[in-house]
Amino acid sequence: MQQLGVTAAAPLLLPGLSRGTAANSKLHIAGIGVGGKGYSDIQEVSKGQNLVAICDIDETHLARAAEMFPGARTYTDWRRLLEQKDIDAVTVSTPDHMHAPITMAAMALGKHVYCQKPLTHSVHEARQLTQASRRYGVVTQMGIQNHSAIRIRKAMEIFRQGPIGKVREIHAWTDRPTGYWPQPAMRPTQGQASPGTVHWDHWLGVAPDRPYVKQVYHPFNWRGWRDFGTGALGDMACHILDPVMWAINPGPPQAIWSEGPAPSAESFPPWSIIHFEFPGNEHSGGDPIHLMWYDGKKLPPKEIQRFPDGLSTPDNGSILIGENGNLLLFGAGPFLLPVENFTDYEYPTVEAENHYTEWTAACLNRTSASTPIDTFSGPLTETILLGNVALHFPHVRLEWDSKSFRFTNFPDANQYLRRPYREGWEMEGL
Repeated sequence: MQQLGVTAAAPLLLPGLSRGTAANSKLHIAGIGVGGKGYSDIQEVSKGQNLVAICDIDETHLARAAEMFPGARTYTDWRRLLEQKDIDAVTVSTPDHMHAPITMAAMALGKHVYCQKPLTHSVHEARQLTQASRRYGVVTQMGIQNHSAIRIRKAMEIFRQGPIGKVREIHAWTDRPTGYWPQPAMRPTQGQASPGTVHWDHWLGVAPDRPYVKQVYHPFNWRGWRDFGTGALGDMACHILDPVMWAINPGPPQAIWSEGPAPSAESFPPWSIIHFEFPGNEHSGGDPIHLMWYDGKKLPPKEIQRFPDGLSTPDNGSILIGENGNLLLFGAGPFLLPVENFTDYEYPTVEAENHYTEWTAACLNRTSASTPIDTFSGPLTETILLGNVALHFPHVRLEWDSKSFRFTNFPDANQYLRRPYREGWEMEGL
């Protein structure tokens, strides 16, 4: 039995089955977190479906969504929403720290889940959701919409055709957090009462208690705070490394290490360079694969940035370094580089998919979506968040044993694989 909390405000959630979506022509969908990205998520997934419930801790966001979906029941506590009996599927578009608890509870009730990236806040949560997704057998999708975009699908087809040969080196970068949210940051010394329209205890959820401070955490700046967000890596790597992992399929890393300042007790550092070393496979000719991640305006070496005339380095991107050439992904293109070596190459034509309607169709047909938790987005998130563990120990090579779920050469790092949940918000398995 799943248990979330022990008070009257936190009811028991009993595993069960939803209404039997295979027999219905339309899904009954609930949206949990309907401000910001969540607002667009519910608009997308409701195309051709029924949105029957919405939830947000901010009544202003909730009212806006209710105007668009007047027939949906409204909640400020997602636990109450999950008690509604006619729900087949849910979207989860909350801050990172609440992704795993809500997703786990929904799956345990037999609900299909579309969860925004990153799937979880901790490495442990990613492993647990991966296993739970297999156990519960519901249809899942992580919200990395670019996975279905033409440029990513075209890049995958180019890679499969093999023009760049074996790949042993990869570079990926983002312009976050600079200019997007404060990072690093110091915790305010004083708080204030939250507005009557913001249910602060529900926003904190499983995270440690702290006072509300206007505009410091809610509704957006939470990404740089370690209690709530996952920093630049968690925010952007699920997008940027998605095509890399899709193409190379390297499995879990065998070692991770970082360069740059360590995070503070409160916040992530202003920049980082993180190295991931993967065992070799058929795409690397059996040699180890070295992936380098850069954020906070750090970029790959100049010799890597040899792009076509008129194309500057994209703000966000990744590049596969092959034995016969390079493939630029995500930020622009895709392009085969250097251009002069591929003048006779005919780029493939592909069609885009809709990441949202692909999930709803999969829910109705009980098939798999394109970024399911059990085989793709769970392992992807786990790998990415290992990088946040490495931030705590700059220049220390951490040897990772995925099967035993531990760092074998540096036990101090294992404490950062999971986090405790706040009293009253504990959940079995997380």
